[in-house]
Amino acid sequence: MASSTASGGQPAAGSTRERLRAAGLRATAPRTAVLDWLSNNPHSTADQVAGAVRQDLGSVSTQAVYDVLHACTAAGLLRRIEPAGHPARFESRIADNHHHLVCRGCGRTEDVDCVQGSAPCLTPSSTSGYSIDEAEIVFWGQCPDCKSAAE
Repeated sequence: MASSTASGGQPAAGSTRERLRAAGLRATAPRTAVLDWLSNNPHSTADQVAGAVRQDLGSVSTQAVYDVLHACTAAGLLRRIEPAGHPARFESRIADNHHHLVCRGCGRTEDVDCVQGSAPCLTPSSTSGYSIDEAEIVFWGQCPDCKSAAE
């Protein structure tokens, strides 16, 4: 997946509109608003993104936001993560093979950098002939807020 990223997998310098055009997408107001929101609010659900974009732009349908999320993910500008039992989440940190911590209680999600080596940072015991280019790990537990509430 080709992308314009700086070190750490964050979007490279350049405006959101430039990144959209470089990915072959028109720089529409909804696309720009979605990417801008996610650059400051990683791991947001589609509903969270839709609410924020509506506050920014006014009337934008939920379907339009889903369409933007799909197009930007397909173009390599966003990453979709799907923790089991939780809604899909989106982030603009792409192409660096990082992993995630997910709270079983509230679904809060945090990035975890790959701890060893380059992508993939894990090597399976057998590749079954696959050419491996990424490893995706989800660590599960309780976030500090949920842990405190349970005590």
